[in-house]
Amino acid sequence: MPDLSEYQQLAKDMSVDAVALVPGPNFTRALVKPFMSNERPFVVVIPAEGVPAAIVPNLELGSWALVGFDGAVFDWRDQTGYDDAFAALAEHMPLRSLAVEGQVMRVFVSKAFTRALPNLRIVDAEREISGLRIIKTDDDIAALQAAIDISERALERVIADVRVGQTEVQIEQALIQALFAEGAASMAFSPIVTAGGNSAQPHGKARADYQIKAGDALLFDFGARKHGFAADITRTFFVAEASDEGRAVYDTVLRANMVGFEACKPGVTAHDIDNAVTSVLEASPYADRIRTKTGHGLGRDVHEAPYIMRGNEQIMRAGMVWTNEPGLYDLDNFGVRIEDDVLVTNDGCRSLTSFPKELTIIGR
Repeated sequence: MPDLSEYQQLAKDMSVDAVALVPGPNFTRALVKPFMSNERPFVVVIPAEGVPAAIVPNLELGSWALVGFDGAVFDWRDQTGYDDAFAALAEHMPLRSLAVEGQVMRVFVSKAFTRALPNLRIVDAEREISGLRIIKTDDDIAALQAAIDISERALERVIADVRVGQTEVQIEQALIQALFAEGAASMAFSPIVTAGGNSAQPHGKARADYQIKAGDALLFDFGARKHGFAADITRTFFVAEASDEGRAVYDTVLRANMVGFEACKPGVTAHDIDNAVTSVLEASPYADRIRTKTGHGLGRDVHEAPYIMRGNEQIMRAGMVWTNEPGLYDLDNFGVRIEDDVLVTNDGCRSLTSFPKELTIIGR
């Protein structure tokens, strides 16, 4: 039986009857084996006292057996629906309050709970549940490092072959192939490969009809996933040549990125880091090009706590991992972003990414 004691303790601390987990990062962390999130309700309910129970789609019972779960299991089939399984859970565990992952549990699952338990109080405990994994273990950090190393090797392969006249989609496809060739289990997210004016869209999509040309900024934002953990790296290059404006903007973003490392240590807040980084951008001639916060936490999710933004007074602690990704974006002109994955240490921080950051011309 997986050790679910910290979730039981969380239920006690929050004064709720139980914590519910659905397929996603917290579910995988708790049960070790990943399961898909789809149209079929799949829930583990961990009470403050007593033995956990689960609602499991019947077609998943074979895989579920590998988890070694000793609690009650209520399975259901597509042909008959899941309401009877929720009713059986309610009879087995007559809950009055339930803490759930507010960013992960879907409405139809919460409605199934309240049909079975009309007086149930559902509490959004996203911050508390996900907070259990905000401090990374040594194994977590090793998995992150493996994903990052794969990503950096893939990027090195791809930029060596970039040529004027290629399309963004061609380069994106080469990057995806390189990620898997270097050992990625999957992609952390759909890569962002954008050039020219498209690079000024922070979450732009690769175009099949745009051929990169000399002078373009070419931005890569991507990551491999390995052992359940995600890398998230951004590097911006210039194709064949860089204009004076491109060099000046790049230098500004790089200085802001470096200030992020200088500002990071245990005891400072996420606000403190973002304020230091953003102040560099604001003091430049390009302040009107600021469109994003400095970064976000990274781990099993690509975006998780802590969120590195002004107004977030969350204290940084050793073992947290966050992305240091300042950027400047001039719509229809070009954008520059430089992103590193940063581990907070006992006396400061260190970069888990090592790909060079000096301005680089590719595709000559």
